[in-house]
Amino acid sequence: MDEKKIRKLYAQNNIKDVFINLHSSVDGLSQDEADKRLKKYGLNEIKKAAAESEWRTFLKNFTSMMAILLWISGLIAIVSGTLELGIAIWLVNVINGLFSFWQERAAKRATDALNNMLPTYVDVIRDGKKKQIDSKELVPGDVFVLRAGNSIPADARIISASSMQVDQSALNGESVPESKTTKYDPGEGSYAESNLVYSGTTVGAGTARAIAFATGMNTEFGRIASLTQKQTKTISPLTAELNRLTKQISIIAITIGVLFFIAAIFFVKYPLAKAFIFALGMIVAFIPEGLLPTVTLSLAQGVKRMAKKHALVKELNSVETLGETTVICSDKTGTLTQNQMTIHYIWTPAGEYQVTGNGYVNNGQVELKQKQLWYEENPDLHKLVQIAALDNDTSVQSAKEGGKPKILGTPTEAALTIMAQKAGFDKQKVIIKYPRLRELPFDSDRKRMSTIHHWNDTQYIIFTKGSYSDTIKECNRIQINGKVRKMTDEDRARAQKANAEYAARGLRSMALAYRIIDHDVDINKISIEDAEKDLIFVGLGTMSDPPRPEIYDAVKRCHQAKIRIIMVTGDSKLTAKSVAVQIGLTSDKARVISGTELETMSNEELRKALKGEVIFARVAPEQKYRIVKNCQANGEVVASTGDGVNDAPALKQADIGIAMGKTGTDVAKEAANMILTDDNFASIVAAIEEGRAVYSNIRKFLTYILTSNVPEAIPSVLFLFSAGLIPLPMTVMQILTVDLGTDMLPALGLGAEPADPDVMKQPPRKRSEHLLNKSVMLRAFCWYGLLSSVISTAAYFFVNWQNGWPTKALAASGPIYMRATTMVLGAIVFTQVANVLNCRTNKVSIFKKGLFSNKNIWYGIIFEICLFFVLTIIPGINNIFNTVPLNGVDWLFLFLLPIPLVLLDEVRKWLMYYNKNIN
Repeated sequence: MDEKKIRKLYAQNNIKDVFINLHSSVDGLSQDEADKRLKKYGLNEIKKAAAESEWRTFLKNFTSMMAILLWISGLIAIVSGTLELGIAIWLVNVINGLFSFWQERAAKRATDALNNMLPTYVDVIRDGKKKQIDSKELVPGDVFVLRAGNSIPADARIISASSMQVDQSALNGESVPESKTTKYDPGEGSYAESNLVYSGTTVGAGTARAIAFATGMNTEFGRIASLTQKQTKTISPLTAELNRLTKQISIIAITIGVLFFIAAIFFVKYPLAKAFIFALGMIVAFIPEGLLPTVTLSLAQGVKRMAKKHALVKELNSVETLGETTVICSDKTGTLTQNQMTIHYIWTPAGEYQVTGNGYVNNGQVELKQKQLWYEENPDLHKLVQIAALDNDTSVQSAKEGGKPKILGTPTEAALTIMAQKAGFDKQKVIIKYPRLRELPFDSDRKRMSTIHHWNDTQYIIFTKGSYSDTIKECNRIQINGKVRKMTDEDRARAQKANAEYAARGLRSMALAYRIIDHDVDINKISIEDAEKDLIFVGLGTMSDPPRPEIYDAVKRCHQAKIRIIMVTGDSKLTAKSVAVQIGLTSDKARVISGTELETMSNEELRKALKGEVIFARVAPEQKYRIVKNCQANGEVVASTGDGVNDAPALKQADIGIAMGKTGTDVAKEAANMILTDDNFASIVAAIEEGRAVYSNIRKFLTYILTSNVPEAIPSVLFLFSAGLIPLPMTVMQILTVDLGTDMLPALGLGAEPADPDVMKQPPRKRSEHLLNKSVMLRAFCWYGLLSSVISTAAYFFVNWQNGWPTKALAASGPIYMRATTMVLGAIVFTQVANVLNCRTNKVSIFKKGLFSNKNIWYGIIFEICLFFVLTIIPGINNIFNTVPLNGVDWLFLFLLPIPLVLLDEVRKWLMYYNKNIN
């Protein structure tokens, strides 16, 4: 029998049948029977999926496609006779792998998240007596006690209840607490049965006794956890893209190696062995050894910048995935809204008042907290606030700095309490004057709560609050401007119209009324029915879970960035659509699909619906997961937000799962890729902007790194096609000096480049658009690379020209040859100085962005020039790298090189800007 049928069985059966089915009674189990069941069913805990071993996690950082390519490159270098080169490449791989492992491990927070959701102790009835046990020892058939503030340890059927309300938002996303009684009512949405409670939820108010029918992994909580554990983590888009890039570079490098092998045999007449070693050297030269560490460090920089913007990223590659996001599947409660019920309007027959931070707005005038004046001028407001504050069991503790007020009770009553506080109502003083004598608790049948107070020497007063429809029917009088008269049909129609208008705006209405009775009535014996009749209607308090203040701008920025936001919530259709329209998430024409409707839809129908404006309401956990999966089937890159247990499967399935740090459950945090420390949806937008900047920067330094490969290869091409008449102008060690030495820090400086101003006004990049695209190749190979090749080749001939060429033959060895190769290396280094500045922007002038605005790049430039200087002058080191000291003319030549290159690229950018504007 599936879980829903079991749940239905325990909800609908007579409580006696439940006891018989579970072989238990109101006196609970005997200790012996409980011990037997514990052996049978196991501990009441969530079993985590087997974790990946530390060694496997560690080794994964050294077995990516790029890492494997570098291992092979190092081996090739060693085989070709350059042991130092091979060791250098392997060391780069080792350092990069260790850094990746450390970064991801430090960010992950490996906590036992699921077990932390269960309470430590629970009061159970064993052998007819109440005793406290570890919640892990709770078994099916156990009768246990619940009170306000308790976490519920198991799925259970209510035996008895008094004013019981349960916060199930962590399980169903519903912002309004569920009332729980002994009577069965299926309710609306998931987990709404009135006589069942579920593991992992919290008692907001009241007390109850319940009998457990499911524990541990058999609970709904456990089922969701199991669903999350069974999911396999999808490969990140950046990992897939780097794998593709590795294949592309491997093909390019091997192709060039084969061509050079053939050319060495036919043009230079090298023997096979020597030609093979020469070709291997060229393959090593064309593999950008610095790319992987540069990408890793750039992502790590992105992680640090995101942390400053309240977004903790657990996996490095998730940074870039954010930049690709096309759809955000967002929970409503606590994500788009504040998860804090708030009174927005008060309606009385005399007028409507908007609740503000310091009073009420009526006809544009703020009525302040001056009590005496306020009471005299607003008797209806006075009475309404009096009812709201005194007919109330919830207290609100002041918020700590930067936090929310602590609520001891239900969110609905908390909203009324805070509204009274805003009015300047001092409950502690008033309750002394009008002490409470009896409470008529709320129940889901009549949907009202009343309290009886001393009023004066001869009278009591009954304060009543409840749902509009269930309270108004008990009212036959009305108070207007402090005067009480009989309620007419017209009065009822006006109140009904106001309630309907608020409901259409997604607001819940709470009706408030009162009645004065004489002392000759025995208040201890009066029935609820008699107490709550002939009430005087005062007005309505309308409330909702308000949107976060910053959400409006965040939604607007998402729309500008062509990112769609799909609300997926456990709340009602009306509330969901009202909030979505209010914050600009969708238009009023958006389709709202309930969980019930979703069950009947095929995947094809769902995918079609997901392409338009759509909102999902009253959805179950597996349905959120299904929505995310079908968005991905539509080709979307999906970010899914959430804070509850119910969100975990969708968070894990999504390309990027985003959990709330403050209100989020540990289950959600465990499943997510990113955690928002401030629970602020706007932080997601900032993180997406950072993610887009990271990808743009990866492409910038990919262009920069590939650029140097062209001037590294061209000298060898001249050597080959001149049949050796032009001596090899650059050695393999000098090539690696550029790839692993001088290029590294400037490339990292590009990784710190701030986002372009219009980055959030562009659509997300398409999955079909790759890092190594036509634009990158043209700029790297045919523009920057070609210019650098011409200049570096000119530097080679410049040295020989100073020493008698072309009258004398080109030097093939000796001091002149060493100086010429050193100048080629120097020319590449100094042209890369220009190229790193040029790569900062593609279309915008570098002077407009600020030539010195990125200090990290200038630190890198200074480092590469100093490194080149050290490699040429220090004995021993220059022998390894085949370099010699240069003279003053050589240095002047090198320092002047960047100027024309920067100016030429400025002309190119100006032409692109000019053509764009005239077209």
